[in-house]
Amino acid sequence: MYAVIKTGGKQHKVTEGDVLSIEKLEGEKGAEIVFQEVLMVSDDKNVKVGKPFVEGAKVVGEIVAQKKGQKLIVYKMTRRKGFHKKNGHRQLLTSMKITKISI
Repeated sequence: MYAVIKTGGKQHKVTEGDVLSIEKLEGEKGAEIVFQEVLMVSDDKNVKVGKPFVEGAKVVGEIVAQKKGQKLIVYKMTRRKGFHKKNGHRQLLTSMKITKISI
């Protein structure tokens, strides 16, 4: 069984037991998060697609860790003008373990 959820402006395909990194959600390690915005749920025989969300479906996850992602370098330059600007960014992430998918 798998589901497609929407969180942080992105869509993620998840199954029970998956560990995924998503944009930061508030909560401590071990806290339980319920995702109500389920776009699609599929089991062995049938598929339910929402318009836009599947009614009554939810995905439950547990926070494993709060962390930072890899550093990205943002470099801007204007030709022949001597303008250079270098900046870095590290996205705050939440590591989630999916514990339950229910229809």
